[in-house]
Amino acid sequence: MTAEIRYIVFDIGKVLIHYDPDIPFSRLIPDATERKWFFENVCTHEWNVEQDRGRTWQEAEALLIEKFPDHEHNIRGFRKHWHEMVPHPYQHSVDHLERFLAEGRDVTLLTNFADDTFDQASEIFPFLNKARGVTVSARVRLIKPDPAIYDRHTKAFGLDPAATLFIDDAPANIDAANAYGWNAVLYTGPEKLDADLKNFGLL
Repeated sequence: MTAEIRYIVFDIGKVLIHYDPDIPFSRLIPDATERKWFFENVCTHEWNVEQDRGRTWQEAEALLIEKFPDHEHNIRGFRKHWHEMVPHPYQHSVDHLERFLAEGRDVTLLTNFADDTFDQASEIFPFLNKARGVTVSARVRLIKPDPAIYDRHTKAFGLDPAATLFIDDAPANIDAANAYGWNAVLYTGPEKLDADLKNFGLL
């Protein structure tokens, strides 16, 4: 075990809340082959990441509609039905977050998220407002796993990297956090999270 953990940093998507674009699009584009093509060629992961980097949805939609005018309805549907993509929290993780807060521990959030959808998520899931603070990628124009976003979060919240534990679901983000000097663990489910927290004396 490393130094005593005094700062706990949670990612949000697929750590605290579920995220799955297929939920609304299985209704909007019922054919699985057509839906797969749409996500691979129109509303791609790479396109969506740019909103996490700070591009507005208006700019993002206009870009695709110009290129794929026949798909305008479904392109606009991505933002319109975004709330359906986050149907429920990962309650086990949320319970840990709320337990840490009740114990008086320092909890912050570091997330790749678009600006307005983060506001919407915070309304749907009020526990996102309970942490001491949050770094939203779109608002700082930095995105994980860029080392600069870990540095920004560390300085903004006065963290000691050696006493910080970061929980994220993406291996690249974990690697970058470890390289920066944080302690970082990969979230794959409740059982591993419990084991990791126990290893760091947090359970």
